[in-house]
Amino acid sequence: MSLRPLYRSLLASIGMIALPLAHATVLMSVRGVVHDPHHRPIADASITLRAANSDFVENEKTNSNGEFSLFAVPLGVYIITAAQPGFETAQQTVTVAANTSPVLHFELQVAAIRESVTVNTSTVAANVDSITPTTLVSREDIARTPGADRTNSLAMITDYVPGAYMTHDMLHMRGGHELSWMIDGVNIPNTNIASNIAPQIDPKDIDYLEVDRGSYRASQGDRTYGVFDVVPRSGFERNREGELVLTLGNFYQTNDQLSLGDHSQKFAWYTSLNGNRSNYGLQPPIETPVHNASNGYGGFASFIYNHDPSNQMRLVTQLRADYYQIPYDPDPDDWQNHDYDSSGLRDGEHETDGYAAFTWVHNFNSASVLQLSPFYHYNDAKYDPDLQDLPTATSSDQTGNYAGVQTSISTVIAKNSLSTGFYAYSQHEHDVFGVIFNDRSNPDFSQPEQITGGVEEIFAEDSYKPATWLTVIAGLRQSNFQGAISESVLYPRVGVAVLIPRLKWVFRGFYGRFYQPPPLTSLSGPALKYANGANTSFVSLKGERNEEHQFGVQIPWRGWLLDADTFETRANNFLDHSNVGESSIFIPVTVQGALIQAWELTIHTPSLWRLGQAHLAYSNQIAQQIGPITGGLICYPPDSPSCAVAPGYSALDHDQRNTLNVGMNGKLPYHGYASFNIYYGSGFSNGYQNPPSPFTGAYLPGHVSADLSIGKEFGENFSVSVEAQNIANTRRLLDNSLTFGGFHYNDPRQIYGEVRYRFHF
Repeated sequence: MSLRPLYRSLLASIGMIALPLAHATVLMSVRGVVHDPHHRPIADASITLRAANSDFVENEKTNSNGEFSLFAVPLGVYIITAAQPGFETAQQTVTVAANTSPVLHFELQVAAIRESVTVNTSTVAANVDSITPTTLVSREDIARTPGADRTNSLAMITDYVPGAYMTHDMLHMRGGHELSWMIDGVNIPNTNIASNIAPQIDPKDIDYLEVDRGSYRASQGDRTYGVFDVVPRSGFERNREGELVLTLGNFYQTNDQLSLGDHSQKFAWYTSLNGNRSNYGLQPPIETPVHNASNGYGGFASFIYNHDPSNQMRLVTQLRADYYQIPYDPDPDDWQNHDYDSSGLRDGEHETDGYAAFTWVHNFNSASVLQLSPFYHYNDAKYDPDLQDLPTATSSDQTGNYAGVQTSISTVIAKNSLSTGFYAYSQHEHDVFGVIFNDRSNPDFSQPEQITGGVEEIFAEDSYKPATWLTVIAGLRQSNFQGAISESVLYPRVGVAVLIPRLKWVFRGFYGRFYQPPPLTSLSGPALKYANGANTSFVSLKGERNEEHQFGVQIPWRGWLLDADTFETRANNFLDHSNVGESSIFIPVTVQGALIQAWELTIHTPSLWRLGQAHLAYSNQIAQQIGPITGGLICYPPDSPSCAVAPGYSALDHDQRNTLNVGMNGKLPYHGYASFNIYYGSGFSNGYQNPPSPFTGAYLPGHVSADLSIGKEFGENFSVSVEAQNIANTRRLLDNSLTFGGFHYNDPRQIYGEVRYRFHF
C-alpha cells in the first residue's frame, strides 16, 4: 500500500480545524447558567469545578447572560460550585461521560443577613444527553473490588459490565471479540485479537474507566461490541506523594507497583513501575494447573501541562512485557486430550506492548474546541514451542507497528453541538510462522510475511437539543481500508433520548451501522502448504460489517439508578479465530454471519445504611453464527464434504445465555472495609458433545464463584487487605474451544494479602 494517500489525508484533517464544526472526544465540556429566584441572569458569579477524588480544579466567571463554559474536563465525577456575594452558595455533583456536554442550572437564593448557606444537589439523575449505555468505574472501585487491581485482571470490567466475561483467556463482551481501548479518548489500534493475552493497561494506573456498550456516535469509532475509555492517573491526586503496593499469596504470586506523582497549578505528572509473577496464569485444560507460570513488568507515565486557559497538552506513554507458560494436560488418556492432545506441549507466549499518545487541546472561544492527538503503538506476540514437541513444534511471531493521528473540532451553535474529525493510522505487520516436523513428515520451514496497510476514517455529527427533555443525534462515518484488499464504506448513526418530566425516566433508541477493519494477516509459501495439509487454506480477510439497533431506559429512584436495554447486532464477516493444525497458533478468520440478541440490566445504589454501595450487572444473551468461514483460515478444499456447514444458526463457542454479577463495596467500623462479588454463568455452548465427553447437552454446566476482600486503613498512609477469589474453589469446565492449550477450566481459589503504603518524597 502506498502511504501517500494517508499523508495527504493527515494534512487535510489538520486543515479541517478551521471548519465551524464540533465535539471533543478526548475531553468533555461542562456548561451552565446562573440566575436568581426571578430567573434574572447573575453576571460575574464565580464557578469552581473540582474533581471529587483529586485536586483537579477549573475556575470560570459567568458572562453578562449568566452563562459559563468549562473545557478540557476528563471523564469522572466533579463538584461544581456557584458563588456570588449577596447570594447563597450553590453546589452540584455531576458525572462527566464521553460524548456528553452537561448543561447545569444554578438558582442562587438571596442570602439571609449574617448567614452563610450552601445548597447541595447530589442526587443521581438519568442522563438525557447520551444515547450510549455506559458503566463508569472509579479507581476506588478498582482498589476495593476483589482481584480487580492485579496487573493481569479485568475484573474491573467483568464485575460491573453486563455481558462481559473471560473465556479461553480472552475478554468477550456482547457476543464479540473486537473491543477498543482508548487512553484519554485516543484510540490505541490493535488488530491482533487472536494472538494477544495480556490486558492493555495495569488497572492500578487508572483513575476512571468508562465502558461504552454500543449505540456509538459517529465520533466513537467502530468496535461494535465495546469501547473502554481510560482516564489515567494524572498526579492531581498526589502532592509529592508516592505509593507502594505489595502482594503475596498462593501459587507463589506477587503483584507489585511503585508509583509517584505531583502537581502544581499548571503541571501534573504521574509515573509507575510494576512487576508480577504467579504459578497460575492462564485457564488450564484440567482442574489442576500444570506448566502455568506467568510473569511481567512494565512502566507507565502521564503528563499534563496547562500552558494557559486556551491550551492544554497531555502525554501518556507505557511499555510492558509479559510471559505465559501454556498449560497442558499431562495424561494423554484423559478425555480432555481426546480431541486435542496437549500432553506433549511445553510452549510459552511472550508479549511486548508499548504506546505513546500526545494530545493538544485548544479553545478558540467559549464554544469551539480543537483536539489533535498523534499516537504510536507497538505490539508483539511471540508463541514459542518446545523444540521437541510432537508431532510438530509450531512457532509464531506477530509484530505490529501503528502510527497515526486523531483530531476533532467542536462548536455549539444555538441548540446544536456539531462535530467533525479524522482518525487514521498506517500499520506495518511483520509475521513469522515456522514448523519443526519432529515426526519427519515434512521439511522444517520458517516463513516471514510483511504486510502494510492503513485506515482512514472521517466523521461528522450533530447533537440537537431542542428542549431540556429531548436529545437527537445524527452522524455519518466514512471508513477507508487499504491492505491486501481495499474497502470503503459510509455508514449512518441516529439516536434519540427522551426525558419523561415527572417520572425523570429517560428512554433512548438507536440505529447504526459499523465497519471494523480486518487484521493484516497472510500465509504463503511453506506456511500455506502446511495449512493446506491440515485441511485449511488462506483467503484474505474482509472487514466486519455490523448493523445494530438498541432501545433502553434509565430509571432513577431515591439515589438508585436502574439501566435496562435490549439490542440486536447483525454481523457480516464476523471476526473469530482458528488454530493451525495441532498447535496453539491462531489466525483470524471471518464467518459469513452472526446474530447477537440480548437484554441487559445494571443497578447502582446509593450508600446503603451508610455501609457502602452495591452493584448488579445481568445479561440474557444469544450469540449465534451462520454459514461457512469466508476469510482467513478457511476449510480446504471448500467444496469437499468435510467442509459442508449445516444450514441455519448455531451457537458461537462463547455463547452464554445468562451472566450475572452482584456485589458491594462496603465500609466497616474502625476504618475497615469489605467488598464481595458473586458471579453466575449459565454455561457456555458445548462444542464437544460426543463420547468420551461427559457433557452431551448443547451447553456446559453452569458455574458460580464468590470473591471477597477485607481490609483496614491505619491512618492516611497505610492499609492492609486480604483477598480471596473463588472462595469455595468450585471447578467447572468453561469451554472446549481449542485455544491456548486446549480446553479451559475456571480459575481455582486464590488467596493473597496486599499492603499499600503512601509516602511523601
